[in-house]
Amino acid sequence: MKNTLIVIVAIIVFLLLYFLQVNFFNWFNIAGISPNLFVIFILFIGLFAGKRLGIPMGIFLGICLDFFINKKIGISGIMLGLIGGLGGILDKNFSKDSRITIIIMTIVATALYEIGVYILNIMLLSITPEIIPFAKILSIEILYNILLVIIVYPILQKTGYYIEDAFRGNSILTKYF
Repeated sequence: MKNTLIVIVAIIVFLLLYFLQVNFFNWFNIAGISPNLFVIFILFIGLFAGKRLGIPMGIFLGICLDFFINKKIGISGIMLGLIGGLGGILDKNFSKDSRITIIIMTIVATALYEIGVYILNIMLLSITPEIIPFAKILSIEILYNILLVIIVYPILQKTGYYIEDAFRGNSILTKYF
């Protein structure tokens, strides 16, 4: 029951993030580029709830995102599923208590997502690759995501540990032995 409620709240948070992404951050962008809140959200789900929730939530929310925004259904679903899995893998290898570690995870996740989406769009939509503009967009988006993670990290950490306790219970120490 508790896990189902957390998943429902995560979907509501996704809708709130969608509203922020589409409306609020269109006003507050840097050089026309807004942050990718969905990458941060799915990364934190993967980090705190594990791969078993991170991958399906990433795929489901990515398909919803594709349905609302993109031309091809499935591109964001694939990449957000990978980000959810990456969060579960990084959880076992790194500490979630260090802001520097979280910032590095955010950099890797944002770069992986954007590069993957760019490559899939080139392959599926026959878009002409333009490396310099893409590198500019990627670097600004990474900086924007880092800034947001630094600001909201305490809230994400408290919420994340609550989610981790609900999904993993008292078996948290068994992953180290």
